[in-house]
Amino acid sequence: MGKLVSSTFFQKIILWMPGLASFLTYKREYFSFDLKAGLSVAAVSLPVSIAYAELTGVGAIAGLYSTILPLIVYALFGSSKQLIVGPDTATCAVVAAVVFPLAANDPILRWQLVVLLTIMIGVWCIIAGKFHLGALADLLSQPILIGLLNGISITIIVDQLAKTLGFRYDYSYLIERVAYFPLKLLQTHLGTAFVSFIALLILIVLKKYKPRYPAPLFAVIIMTFFSWLFNFQYFGIQIIGNVTGDYIPIEAWVDFDKGLMRNLVVPSLNIAIICFVSMMITVRSFATKNNYETNADVEFKALGMANIAAGLSQGFVVSGTSSRTAVNDANGGKTQLVSIIAATLIGFVVLFLLSPLQYIPTCVLGVILIYSTLSLVNFQIIIRFIKFDRDAFYLSLSTFIAVLLIGIIPGMALAVLLGLFLFLRRVFRPNDQLLGIDDTGRIHSLGQDVKPISNTIIYRFNSPLTYFNIAYFKRRIISFIDEAEEPINYVIVDAIPCFTYKDVSVLSGISELVNSLKVRNAVLILSGRRKTIKNWFKQMNIKPDYDYIEFTYDLYFAVKLVQSRGHMENKDNEDNDD
Repeated sequence: MGKLVSSTFFQKIILWMPGLASFLTYKREYFSFDLKAGLSVAAVSLPVSIAYAELTGVGAIAGLYSTILPLIVYALFGSSKQLIVGPDTATCAVVAAVVFPLAANDPILRWQLVVLLTIMIGVWCIIAGKFHLGALADLLSQPILIGLLNGISITIIVDQLAKTLGFRYDYSYLIERVAYFPLKLLQTHLGTAFVSFIALLILIVLKKYKPRYPAPLFAVIIMTFFSWLFNFQYFGIQIIGNVTGDYIPIEAWVDFDKGLMRNLVVPSLNIAIICFVSMMITVRSFATKNNYETNADVEFKALGMANIAAGLSQGFVVSGTSSRTAVNDANGGKTQLVSIIAATLIGFVVLFLLSPLQYIPTCVLGVILIYSTLSLVNFQIIIRFIKFDRDAFYLSLSTFIAVLLIGIIPGMALAVLLGLFLFLRRVFRPNDQLLGIDDTGRIHSLGQDVKPISNTIIYRFNSPLTYFNIAYFKRRIISFIDEAEEPINYVIVDAIPCFTYKDVSVLSGISELVNSLKVRNAVLILSGRRKTIKNWFKQMNIKPDYDYIEFTYDLYFAVKLVQSRGHMENKDNEDNDD
């Protein structure tokens, strides 16, 4: 009995912490691959995390705090063997857009808001995982996500160009910044621009000739060394300054205005969805590549736990990072141990090597951000939508323009609304089609080789019927009957795609449709879900005229029924003629 209880308890732990199972069944031959991948991930994560801290508007140490504990937590709670969590471009840009207007140039308040926002995102993710809302991964469709990422990327590039050239913008909105950018070029600091150029050159050369090397780390180490050697600050080249392991002072939390948290509720929910959607794209692609399954609900919980860990360690929002995950996979990482190794190495830097970080030129971090962001810019996909899906093109382009014109947060909200409106439009007025029979007796859409049945309409409505489209459904059927060249005696409806759940408005609408068909001497035949639909009518106490409505098992049965009646009518007519 005791063994059974312990076994059940162990199974529950494994379900809650999938990563633990991989450690308990770890194969020794994996270690060399995981060690190499862990070293590579740490090398890439270090400079990028500091750069994202600059983007978010908090100290460099917060970027490192955002990397250590979340990596460990995801390694235990996540179901992906390759995914590397950490700060990423899109979410950091969105966080900055939320926090900056509220912080009023107060760095401590800005850090507090970022921490609270991160924890709230984690809580939303855990709640979503608990209620099995992993399907939210499909809420931001690919066109929306592509438009959003392109808009965010352009925003980041324009913003970071000021750091790389050594000037400041006088305007907060992107359009004004772009308009006055040529004038701002006259204020370029030549020393800063030169350092940025060398850093960019290092990234390009290593990418071309040594693609497996962590180019951002090499760029930071080389330029930090020169910064220390030649005292860049003396020449007016800005460095990140003293980096300490301090936390937000306790008294700052005591004096914190709790009312500001109300302003974080809706943005935290939006960012949670963005984090999850972008993470699941990475999770699914690498799981497919390496031939294993992942669980969206488990990933939601793991993302939530990782963000809570980031917030409690006074870091900022983390998500799945495609670039660092690709580094892990390219170096042969086999298990979640890669994350543990990378977190250990970054923790070692935090404990013993913080002092050299103060000499990192901020323009180099700007170059790294621009270089990383360029991989997100992809206008070819948006243009490709023109040929294959015009609605997707307009949705993606609208999202992109909205982010540029009105900002990341309003643009993102508008994009989601546009996506929902597009979905509602398709449900309100879905595609429909008339079907017929080919020479082999198979049912297809009407065409050159597919002919209609005499005196019969076979109709398919490609959306679930509900209260807001039942009237359109009725109008379409009546219009097909009234416009037909010959009298219609039977209307066969494919019930499988449109009768998906019980709705009193739909069943009442069908009863009204039967009355309209009765006037036209036509019978309605619902094909599919025969017993279910008949039970719905009984449960709702709706009684259509059963002389003009029938229920069959499928379309082929309905067609045979109509054809047999046609033969009987023809035979009766022949007998009458005799």
